[in-house]
Amino acid sequence: MLNQYRNSVVELDHGRMDYVCFGHGKRNLIVLPGLSDGLTTVRGKALFLAKPYRPYFNDYTVYMFSRRQEVTKGATIEEMAADQAMALKKLGLNEVSVLGVSQGGMIALSLALQYPELVNQLILAVTSARSNPLIEARLSAWIHYAHINSHKQLMIDTAEHSYSPAYLAEYRRFYPLLGLIGKPKSYDRFLINAESILHFDCSAQLSSVACPTLIIGGELDDVVGVTESYFLHEQIPGSELYIYSGLGHALYEEAPDFYQRVFSFLR
Repeated sequence: MLNQYRNSVVELDHGRMDYVCFGHGKRNLIVLPGLSDGLTTVRGKALFLAKPYRPYFNDYTVYMFSRRQEVTKGATIEEMAADQAMALKKLGLNEVSVLGVSQGGMIALSLALQYPELVNQLILAVTSARSNPLIEARLSAWIHYAHINSHKQLMIDTAEHSYSPAYLAEYRRFYPLLGLIGKPKSYDRFLINAESILHFDCSAQLSSVACPTLIIGGELDDVVGVTESYFLHEQIPGSELYIYSGLGHALYEEAPDFYQRVFSFLR
């Protein structure tokens, strides 16, 4: 059973990339997480991260990738997509399905645009093709908390703008515990990832996305904004759109049917 869960590293030409792998299906799903990857990577977390994907193990092998370990200041979303393409090629993964969440969705978009031969299907969750005033406001606050080394405030502010009111009503009682664990030794990686979002804009290229695409947004998204999901749908030919009513940026954690919806689209 445990051989279904793998923690590994792929060697790139200019660094290394942590990834986890689970399932044993013939089809490959690539998952690219959001900005939280700048705080802690997927290293060693295969068992923990696999839970929502277990019902689909017979059909899919799921790979979840972190950004390159040696990410350098000034790195762009396009460069992160190039790293991802190299990792896929090194592992012999071709014609894959890609699920990108938040910043991971930006990387997934760039991957599909730069390397269309690699991407068969695309799922873009709570993401955008560009920065906007709402994204800039959220990132400015998070960058500030990182600079002053306030992990607790970073976690609280992230939660306040990501979860639904109903979830927050229960979750706020845990705020005194936030910041006690999970604090990185350095925020350099987080800051580099955050800056890459602020400078990303592939909105003029969206009509070139050639693969089947599902866009998932949250009505109450207070990080990216639900209007970005509508914009992606309008610009990507033949795309499908689903908006979760009453949910925000963390809908992939809150919506009980999120993964069922993803795999229904893939099938």
